[in-house]
Amino acid sequence: MTQPLIPHRHAPVKLADFDPRHIDGQWNKQTAAERIAENTAISGELAYRLYAENKRSVLLVLQGMDTSGKDGTIRAATTGINPLSFAITAFKQPSVEELEHDFLWRIHKATPARGHIGIFNRSHYEDVLIVRVHKLVPKSVWRGRYEAINGFERHLAANGTTVVKCFLHISKDEQRERLEARLADPTKRWKFAKADLDERKLWDDYQDAYADALTRCNTEHAPWHIIPGDRKWYRNLVVSNLLRETLEKMNPQFPAEEAGLDQIKVV
Repeated sequence: MTQPLIPHRHAPVKLADFDPRHIDGQWNKQTAAERIAENTAISGELAYRLYAENKRSVLLVLQGMDTSGKDGTIRAATTGINPLSFAITAFKQPSVEELEHDFLWRIHKATPARGHIGIFNRSHYEDVLIVRVHKLVPKSVWRGRYEAINGFERHLAANGTTVVKCFLHISKDEQRERLEARLADPTKRWKFAKADLDERKLWDDYQDAYADALTRCNTEHAPWHIIPGDRKWYRNLVVSNLLRETLEKMNPQFPAEEAGLDQIKVV
């Protein structure tokens, strides 16, 4: 049974309708690893052509609950691609300077230049997620940000940036197992913070906030993709496929060479 990646644009998103353990097709860890290797080889060549073409760009946005695997997804999707072709931005708590500007100021500065792939580990959606859940601004403020985000993404698309948004969808039980695994592994304890447990208590509030963001900002120019995330290998496969498919659809081309190069002799 298939499960759509892109939710219906004209109906409210209900995350309970999307199984975080879903696998579409007959994939397993081995075949997924083989496809991911194939994807990154092809994406690497296309990224090189995108860089040479220097006309368009790609923005891959990764959002998800704590432990949803944003870092792991980035590693899987970019291994083998020339680092000159992409830039990763991890958005954390805004600085004092950033708070002195509108909420999109720090985001716009990080969007990819022409010829590049930008990857956001968290993004502008934090301002309708954590800001909403923790009541950092009044509802009258964050409620207006959905349309600002849609306008921002529309502007990016109109100026040559293909926006690929992925919500890494995990279950509450899976999050618990991943947090427990961090505690049990001395090499991963640095990732664990006691505040993670406080955030976990707000699970339902975050699910509601995500559902609204996925509903209100699922546009034709920048649709959301709901990625089943409980199985790490399948999550990586789906995002890797999306990046490859995006670049193949863009089909970047090398610029035309200078005239007369065939007559040049390097001495």
